[in-house]
Amino acid sequence: MARYTGPKHKLARREGINILEKSSQSLQRRVNVPPGVHGRRLKRRLSEFGLQLREKQKAKAVYGLLEKQFSNLVKAVQNKKGETGKMIIEILETRLDNIVYRLGFAKTRFMARQLVSHGHILVNGKKMTIPSYRVKQGDVISLSSKTTKNPHILKLLEEKTDVLPFLEKKAVVGTLKRMPTRADIQVPFDIQLIVEYYSR
Repeated sequence: MARYTGPKHKLARREGINILEKSSQSLQRRVNVPPGVHGRRLKRRLSEFGLQLREKQKAKAVYGLLEKQFSNLVKAVQNKKGETGKMIIEILETRLDNIVYRLGFAKTRFMARQLVSHGHILVNGKKMTIPSYRVKQGDVISLSSKTTKNPHILKLLEEKTDVLPFLEKKAVVGTLKRMPTRADIQVPFDIQLIVEYYSR
């Protein structure tokens, strides 16, 4: 299955959440109306399975993962000791593309994924081109010197963005201070329903 590359607003409306996590009045007005000419009339009560499926789809849309990627992630966690939901969030949030986005080096996770894939991101001073690379505590994430001269990136860096408590940022360098917790992040989906979906 190919990764969705269409309009992000359309995907947000389909899932009923703001997957861009940015302030957008036009998106906020439309996000609760499903796409299509009959969108307002298609609100149906979902079954338990339907609710679980919907939450899973939301999580995939937010983090930009394919079904196989997400399924493998959850199944790997289910074989470990500990709170499954907590571990899923931890893995999703410590993906390199997500950390780049959270540090404000990219406007969206899609843009962050491109920066990583095209070799514009360094981890501990070395180029890393794998978006799913799991950032470890203490890892230093930075932009390549060539990237810092890009006018679009420069403009983005001028914007003041607060980073989440588990991150530290100074100019074009960020550090994962500690592992993220559920208390650090407001995720627009129910992680417990996702765990239940894959536990069937």
